[in-house]
Amino acid sequence: MKGVVFTEFMDMVETSFGEEQLDLLLEEADSDGVYTAVGTYPHSEMVNLVVVLSKQTGKPIGELLEFFGNYMFQSFTRLYPSFFKEATTSFDFLERVEDYIHVEVLKIYPEAELPRFQTHRISDKQLQMIYKSERSMGMLAVGLIRGCLRHYQETGDVIIEGESEDGSHVTFLVEIE
Repeated sequence: MKGVVFTEFMDMVETSFGEEQLDLLLEEADSDGVYTAVGTYPHSEMVNLVVVLSKQTGKPIGELLEFFGNYMFQSFTRLYPSFFKEATTSFDFLERVEDYIHVEVLKIYPEAELPRFQTHRISDKQLQMIYKSERSMGMLAVGLIRGCLRHYQETGDVIIEGESEDGSHVTFLVEIE
């Protein structure tokens, strides 16, 4: 997993829960907390950090992943502003994730292992997205999608229509008002 995910997670914990919580998290997770945006780290390390934070805060893992996804989307708008120049709506952006955004991400981080997304525009108000990843972090994707809606100042919802038992395939329905 790319280091930028870890650095943003550390920032989110410190910003949202405080420096003391971050220190406690790193101590209990047995992590030195030294991550670089360009580094690559085991997915299991992120899972451990999220599980420990869940235990410490009493917040469910899915809720934390969604919160982090929303936080990370806002960070991406600052870190990679060029990704957002051509899309004028959340659906425009979400439809570009697989064929444009991920292509550009791989130019920056060639060894990144990205989830796959298929999109199908049902109507002007509904977009179906299919998430596929062995990492099974569909709730992180929910947070990213909600962050996208927020970025484009659109009101809507993300509904999980179906999910494989292991969470590696999730079908979302994104609806805007």
